Amino acid sequence: MSELKTRMDQLGQAAKEAAGTLALASPEIKNQALYASASALRDQTETILLANAKDMAAAQEKGLSSALLDRLALTPERVEAMAAGLEAIAAFPDPVGASLASWEQPNGLKFERVSVPLGVIGIIYESRPNVTADAGALCLKAGNAAILRGGSESYHSSGAILKCLQAGLETAGLPVAAIQCVPTTDRAAVGHLLTMNGIVDLIIPRGGRGLIERIQNESRVPVLAHLDGLCHTYLHASASPSMALEIVLNAKMRRTGVCGATETLLVDQDFSDNDLKPILEALMAKGCEIRGDENICALDHRVVPATAADWDTEYLDAILSVRKVPDLAAAIAHIARHGSSHTEAIIAEDLDAVTTFQKQVDAGIVIHNASTQYADGGEFGMGAEIGISTGKLHARGPVGASQLTSYKYLVRGSGQVRP
Repeated sequence: MSELKTRMDQLGQAAKEAAGTLALASPEIKNQALYASASALRDQTETILLANAKDMAAAQEKGLSSALLDRLALTPERVEAMAAGLEAIAAFPDPVGASLASWEQPNGLKFERVSVPLGVIGIIYESRPNVTADAGALCLKAGNAAILRGGSESYHSSGAILKCLQAGLETAGLPVAAIQCVPTTDRAAVGHLLTMNGIVDLIIPRGGRGLIERIQNESRVPVLAHLDGLCHTYLHASASPSMALEIVLNAKMRRTGVCGATETLLVDQDFSDNDLKPILEALMAKGCEIRGDENICALDHRVVPATAADWDTEYLDAILSVRKVPDLAAAIAHIARHGSSHTEAIIAEDLDAVTTFQKQVDAGIVIHNASTQYADGGEFGMGAEIGISTGKLHARGPVGASQLTSYKYLVRGSGQVRP
């Protein structure tokens, strides 16, 4: 245990020193590192895929679910997407040193609020090796050092990706300790990371409820939490049936294992059953299991009766719970009780209903007439994101490079003394 602590302390100290260098690095140098990292990813695609094959084989032996296997799997297209994501981050305006506000007091003192890096960010995530690239790149863009701890199931994949990121850092003359991975699958390493206050400035967990709750309970470092993605889509009585069909299919089935997938469909009682049936049939034709209340069960014998637990379940699978609600207020109340403050959507043509829904629903992202799977920093024009923050402090919704900064005040005087 003492040896592990020593290794973690050394890793943290190296990150802290690197953070000092990054905080002063020019946008051009940081972007050079990002572009070089993207090139390295492309050049090392075969190596990355071989490493991922090892992880996939081990995951299949362990019997991981299809959703987790999908998150873990890399393909040439997904590696290219990682590289393109790094280039998109590089093209984004630099978030460090931006003037956020300025004003002058009657005594002549001039004040300016300026964005600055947070410092060292520890990011703990499960399964998805692409997070290694996104998280490392976003931290770099915002002038922060990153300590990454991916799931043990993605250990080889993340290690191969890390080498590409560090090659990019070397090319730009930046310290390789600016992006590091915890060099062990020992779960105790996470415990050490959570107690490294004074070294680590922020912890960002990305994973299931068990991981998030453990980190929130144990961390002595501030936590930016991404809890469940228990997302709802509400079909208002005014919804276009054809639009509803396309959106609901995409929101549930595009990728069932992502946090922005719709898990519960709420249907206004005045939305026609004749228009709802084709939606349910299309979902089932795609292999989706429907778990419904008694109203939904009456529409199709293939619908499985929902239990109380279904309304609180993030399936991350081809399963959708469906419930009829009396009206807009009931839909909002259901979301308030069962939602996770991640992403909620309304499909409607009645703009008054849309305004009420978007004003009253308490979530990081509230969508009108579009799929909940747009809950993604890249789709917001952020280049990429580390996760969707479901809390309310510091950052909310997609966490991109700008959300990985803090600020300080610059005060300029001309000899003023306080009376």
